[in-house]
Amino acid sequence: MRTKEKKPKQQLIILLCIILAIPVAWFLISRLEGGKPSIKLDLLSHTIGTSQELSISVADIKSGLRRIWIGLLQNGKETVLLEKDFPAKGLIGGGIKHEELLKVNIDPEKRGIKDGEAILRIVACDFSWRRWFKGNRTYLEKNIIIDTKPPEIEVISRFHNISQGGACLVIYKLSEQCPKSGVYVEENFFPGHSGHFQDKNIFMAFFALNHKQKPGTKIFVKAIDHAGNESKAGFNYYIKTKIFKKDVIDISDKFLNQKMPEFDIYIQERAELTIKDKFLKVNRDIRKDSYNKIIELAEKTDKVLYWDEVFLRLPKSANKAGFADNRVYKYKNKIIDRQIHLGIDLASIAHSPVPAANKGKVVFAGSIGIYGKTIIIDHGFGLHSMYAHLSSYDVEEKQMVSKGEIIGRTGITGLAGGDHLHYSIIIHNTFVNPVEWWDMAWIKNNVSSKIDNANED
Repeated sequence: MRTKEKKPKQQLIILLCIILAIPVAWFLISRLEGGKPSIKLDLLSHTIGTSQELSISVADIKSGLRRIWIGLLQNGKETVLLEKDFPAKGLIGGGIKHEELLKVNIDPEKRGIKDGEAILRIVACDFSWRRWFKGNRTYLEKNIIIDTKPPEIEVISRFHNISQGGACLVIYKLSEQCPKSGVYVEENFFPGHSGHFQDKNIFMAFFALNHKQKPGTKIFVKAIDHAGNESKAGFNYYIKTKIFKKDVIDISDKFLNQKMPEFDIYIQERAELTIKDKFLKVNRDIRKDSYNKIIELAEKTDKVLYWDEVFLRLPKSANKAGFADNRVYKYKNKIIDRQIHLGIDLASIAHSPVPAANKGKVVFAGSIGIYGKTIIIDHGFGLHSMYAHLSSYDVEEKQMVSKGEIIGRTGITGLAGGDHLHYSIIIHNTFVNPVEWWDMAWIKNNVSSKIDNANED
């Protein structure tokens, strides 16, 4: 009888032990987890300069972060960049922190680190009980180069005469390959391009003044190397003031009734607007959208100088409106708007054939807001020509066209009152006066002679 009474008790004890063992086993397994911390290093370049900041993220989802160590090894010397211990929940609770984003500045000069090769080492530990309670450990090493010397800039081209609303070319040489270099006109950046000369360290940068920029505008060359070191170099330049004419445009109901339906696809609230308000929305908002679309297209360019010598204009055409004309719009004898005309309007006979001004690649052939059917040609190194208000076009995007090749015909699409060609020249992101590019003497003095002299050097 006693034996029979003991069996249930033994079974109960065994059951209780099993019940207690399960959470203990689970706890031990969780505390002895083998998942290592993760390290992610956001290293844009393996070359580190004077003030480059490293972004490092560490994480350990299970037991939490215990410690992070970041150091630099160079010529047998170890430099500690950062050491950080993370708090625990308690003796057995693991870590409080599971993720951390760290910003580390190497600052070679301050830390006494010399230019040259080095190893960046990152070590992260967690609160696992593995390795005799020292935790799982992750190593990350990267070979880097310390470079604190800024690039040297030598401006090769000698004369830089530029008109308000005009273009210019500067040629310069760098002491090393740089991912970014070019000309700043105040805050506006015009990238330089290599590849035209045998020496790959020689760059050309076409830059421009907009119609508002007068003498006193600051212009300089800037280069940033792979390590983030930057240099600036000034050069001699002369800015000529330009006076642009004013033009009054009378808007009639006949014109509005004829043209505004073309823009219904752009205006959602068209039923609520008067014909005058619809025009103002087109002339302001859609004009701005059209400008932004053109600039977006013109900022992309091939690193090839496709064009050669003088640019062609529409044959047997007369100028109907000039570059940077200050336009005043009147409706029923009242001024309702003011805008700047960023091109030249050329008129000939209706549906005149339009030649490509110079050799290049078609980057756009389609409709753009107020400009209607439009073609934009990339001539390389940031130079584009634009042909707008066309009735039709005979080319497609990515097509190479020759100088003088017929690409379309003039028309009245977009915000055009009569059949004509709106012709523009764009340098990177700035509209400039096309008249310069029709002038062989201007091109020789401001572009081709500089390139020839650079080749001789």
